[in-house]
Amino acid sequence: MSSKEPRWTQTWLGGVRSAGVDLGYPGERLGLPQEGSGSVSGWGRRIGALVIDWMICTWVVVQLLLRMNPAESPWAPALVFAVQYLLLVGFMGQTFGHRLMGIRVAAMDGGDPRWLPVFVRTVLLSLAIPAVIWDRDHRGVHDRVSNTVVVRM
Repeated sequence: MSSKEPRWTQTWLGGVRSAGVDLGYPGERLGLPQEGSGSVSGWGRRIGALVIDWMICTWVVVQLLLRMNPAESPWAPALVFAVQYLLLVGFMGQTFGHRLMGIRVAAMDGGDPRWLPVFVRTVLLSLAIPAVIWDRDHRGVHDRVSNTVVVRM
């Protein structure tokens, strides 16, 4: 094996990029910039926003305001999460977690998404599985179905 050729494990363990295929940066196919405002959000920011939103829903709303125990009513945080997500993304294009992490949900035309796509996105996001199946532009099934993308502010 020559020193210029990759090891055989790098061609399949590393994905198509390690085999020399250039897929471009996330969002390039969508016409979005590579970095800065309007670029596709990375996974760290998205997961951080999800954790923040989940903690707000579980601790602040369910435990403090509604005085419910999430262990006894496990549906309560999920329902509160879905309602707050629908309302905040529908009205403002972002949740509290999105705002703190510097990201927002955008329609593919760059504006705020409409209500029906936000509703569909919220239902799919609540199911969790569509959110973990994503493409090379960091868009989950919930993003693709609702024709949205999460971008940096």
